[in-house]
Amino acid sequence: MRIRISEDISSKCFIEKGQKMNIDPKARAKILIEALPYIQRFRDAIIVVKYGGNAMVDHNLKENFAKDIVLMRYVGLRPIVVHGGGPQIGKYLRELGIESRFVDGIRITDERSMDVVEMVLCGKVNKEIVHLIERSGGKATGLSGKDGSLILAEKMRYYRPQGKDEPPELIDMGLVGEIRKINNAILWTLLERQFIPVIAPVGVGKDGMTYNINADTVAGQIASSLNAKKLILLTDTEGVKDRDGSLISSIDVNTATELIDSGIIRGGMIPKVRCCIDALRGGVEKSHIVDGRVEHALLLEIFTESGIGTEIIL
Repeated sequence: MRIRISEDISSKCFIEKGQKMNIDPKARAKILIEALPYIQRFRDAIIVVKYGGNAMVDHNLKENFAKDIVLMRYVGLRPIVVHGGGPQIGKYLRELGIESRFVDGIRITDERSMDVVEMVLCGKVNKEIVHLIERSGGKATGLSGKDGSLILAEKMRYYRPQGKDEPPELIDMGLVGEIRKINNAILWTLLERQFIPVIAPVGVGKDGMTYNINADTVAGQIASSLNAKKLILLTDTEGVKDRDGSLISSIDVNTATELIDSGIIRGGMIPKVRCCIDALRGGVEKSHIVDGRVEHALLLEIFTESGIGTEIIL
């Protein structure tokens, strides 16, 4: 697999999976110069990154993600990381003999499962990401949505469509939550002190209950609450594709909605695109769906002209 970095240097410079880049000095300098206007444009900009999928499992991808985040901070951007942890949660549940049940891709979370979710997300996964960023030279702080009442939530009411003439079925999803409010004061404090917030997607209700919340949704609403410059979702796909299966590099909200309605955007890509649309309507300037399996995907999307994923705009 190879990923084009820039149209005008593509014949000289490619990232090859499992290989080091072989770039002549002029091409290397051109890459740095290509990044300059983006470094200038995004200085002091808040960039919210949803970190998930294979990028959280593969050792090299984890190391490179941490380095990318640190580089972003050192050149003047203000990144915030919101992470998932589905595979890790599934592993621990299996080891404990707890069955994982899903409805339309959403994990039903009873009290016993919620204990595991919170332990894995807020403990193991969150702290590992913080450690990787710190080891790469950054200053990171791990948070959950319960810290500083960052994410106020309530129990999700999930209705699943049934037959044509039947009313939707109300499904009890357990301790799966919906966001009611983002209290972002703690995030502003951390950003002002040059820290990189790393956020686990659990929230707290008025009743004191802890809720499991979709990480894409958390990232989108945090981005909106801060008027972030960009929301970037790292996934295990190249991005949004058209009817022929070709990557769409840029798309507006109206066209994206039409592609969902027509069934061209389908399956697990639908909630990701809708998350991006909601973030844009909430004040985020641009949103991106990017293949996290590509090394240094963040840098390629932010600091090059062609990028590598799908950019969604209003």
